[in-house]
Amino acid sequence: MSKIHPLFTAALLATLASQALAQKAGVPSKKLYCWNESGRKVCGDALPAGAVDSERTEISARSGLATGRVDRAPSETERAADAAQAELDRQAAVAADAKRRRELAMVESYQSEAELRRAYEHRLSLSEGTLKASKMAVSGLRTILVSLLSRAGEAELMGKAVPAPIAKNIRSQHEELLRQQQRLVEQEREANEIEGEFADTLARYRELKSAASGSDS
Repeated sequence: MSKIHPLFTAALLATLASQALAQKAGVPSKKLYCWNESGRKVCGDALPAGAVDSERTEISARSGLATGRVDRAPSETERAADAAQAELDRQAAVAADAKRRRELAMVESYQSEAELRRAYEHRLSLSEGTLKASKMAVSGLRTILVSLLSRAGEAELMGKAVPAPIAKNIRSQHEELLRQQQRLVEQEREANEIEGEFADTLARYRELKSAASGSDS
């Protein structure tokens, strides 16, 4: 704990004494302020302009007891951070409200779980069809690439150079195979997301339906 310098204590007591004398003389009392200035604790009955934004304690001149505390004013950086956080909170509130309205619309749109399942089954069916087509494309590209590599290998075994058209075709088929494989990975991820979304939506649908039934009874 930091020690208060005797001179500071004396100055504080003198200030309080003068405030008490002023009250006895019928002069309105003033507040006493204490704040930090360059690492030193300073007190006075007037707050200088340089201390307006500083953290300070307000003391009753009559009792000598602290009556209030004022935090320092935020810096420009802090105000900017607060504004940014306020905007994030606003956007989160807007998103939460939109989600709530979508959920209410969902309950009104689907009269039963069967209807909700049919809606998602349509999306899942389309996703499965896309996956099937992509897998066939990948399989076909692999077959073509294996055939081209076999022809190139035979030419090398015979001591001949790989024909330029075959080499070019191998490169293009390999690049296309990589693209299709990446596309297939993304489609599988999307299919898993649809399944997960359906599970979450179905659980939420049941909660909302149950809550609606409880409020009606």
